[in-house]
Amino acid sequence: MKYIRQFQVLATAFALTLSFASGSARAVDAPAAPQAAVEKQKVVFQVSADDPKIWNLTLNNAKNVQQELGAQNVDVEIVAYGPGIGMLKSDSAVASRVDQATGDGVTIVACENTMAAMKLTKADMLAATGYVRAGVIELMKKQKEGYAYIRP
Repeated sequence: MKYIRQFQVLATAFALTLSFASGSARAVDAPAAPQAAVEKQKVVFQVSADDPKIWNLTLNNAKNVQQELGAQNVDVEIVAYGPGIGMLKSDSAVASRVDQATGDGVTIVACENTMAAMKLTKADMLAATGYVRAGVIELMKKQKEGYAYIRP
C-alpha cells in the first residue's frame, strides 16, 4: 500500500510538472497575438460663415487633427454651405490653404443647393472641391456614420 501511495504522489507530481512545462513552452513558443487594429478616426467640420478667420481656424483644426492622429489614421471632411461656400471660390482669400488641405488628404465639399441659390457653377470653384447635393444632409449622414462633428 505504501508503495502504491508513493507511486500515486510521484505520478501526480510528474503529471503536474509536464503540464506546467508544456504550458510555459506554449506561452513562449506561441506567436504573438496581433495587435488590435487601430480604428480609423473620423471628423467632419461645418463651415457656414463667409469669414476667412473661420476658414483658417477650420483648416488649422483639420491640420492639427491629422498631425496628432496621423493623416493615415483619420478621415477629415469639411462641409461648406450657405455663406461659407464663398471661400471655396477660385478667387477666395483662403484658396491656397484649401488647396493645401485637399492635397494633404482633407475632403472639402460644397453644397450644390447653396451653389444653385448663389448662381455658382463648378467652374467658379476651386478645382479640388467635391460636391454634395445638400450640405446639412451630408453632415447628418457623416454623424450617423460615426464622424465627430465640429463647428469652429
